[in-house]
Amino acid sequence: MTAVDNTVINDTVDLATDATAPDQGRRKFLFMRNAKAVTGLVILGFFTLIAIIGPYIAPYDPNARSKDILQPPSMAHLFGTTHVGQDIFSQIVVGTRGVMVVGFVAGIVATTIGVLIGVTAGFIGGWGDESLSALSNVFLVIPQLPLIIIIAGQLPSAGGLTVALVIAATGWAWGARVLRAQTLSLRRRDFVEAARANGEKTWRIITAEILPNLTAIIAAGFVGTVGFAVLSQITLSFIGITSVSDWNWGTVLFWAQQQLALQRGAWWWFVPAGLCIALLGMALTLINFGIDEFVNPRLRSTGLNARSLRKRKIRPRIGFTPVVYEAKEDRG
Repeated sequence: MTAVDNTVINDTVDLATDATAPDQGRRKFLFMRNAKAVTGLVILGFFTLIAIIGPYIAPYDPNARSKDILQPPSMAHLFGTTHVGQDIFSQIVVGTRGVMVVGFVAGIVATTIGVLIGVTAGFIGGWGDESLSALSNVFLVIPQLPLIIIIAGQLPSAGGLTVALVIAATGWAWGARVLRAQTLSLRRRDFVEAARANGEKTWRIITAEILPNLTAIIAAGFVGTVGFAVLSQITLSFIGITSVSDWNWGTVLFWAQQQLALQRGAWWWFVPAGLCIALLGMALTLINFGIDEFVNPRLRSTGLNARSLRKRKIRPRIGFTPVVYEAKEDRG
């Protein structure tokens, strides 16, 4: 090997060391360094906090009537009032709990079912895999929202917990299929075979070797299920399938539609609830984007070098990943 080759190799190694050394300590916190993920988590955390303390900080009873009929936003009523003088701000604050409870309960239950069935089917193989895959396929072809409407319609007194369980029971199949496919690709990897060779028990291999590699996919599936559950709950309330006496954002929109708020020009009756739905949906979408950028190696590399790319006036776009090559000057 010539001296020139040695110089090139040394320069390349030095460059790689210089470029990656400052980022080694930050790689573990890459997800929290992602602006999309942080923004989504902040918004989601805000709504979660409101769901916890909402009934205690609401300025009025959401069912209480007053003489301030159909009043626009003011200091006394931040989001205005309804046709019977009910405070819309209190309705939205109190109703946040119903939305978040349904979303998180449905997400947790559906994700748990999906993990149990998907990972088990992918790992054990054979007739067990065939049986569980057939079960997943059956639930995949069932139209979820119509089935939820039928079940909820048969239970007129169904509360948010019942709706969440119905949504979870019909929304786990897609996540299970994805986890099964990923488990099939992992179960023959070298580290899994090494664990088998060492005599590790099956449950130990699944929990210590398989599941850690599926964390990002499980998280993404959970976020997607929460979003679907929230929209389903709001839809059911908006069309009057569930009880309209239990406050949530869909209930607010239901009464606004029933009392012709749009025709009356009472924009404050439906706009705040619509904005809350949009903000929560945006938060879940941003978190999903953050998970995608954390899992995808190419997107993760772009995220680590985002500041460097901005200095070079390079803006990553969908469809290509910028690759920046730097070479040291030969001062030689």
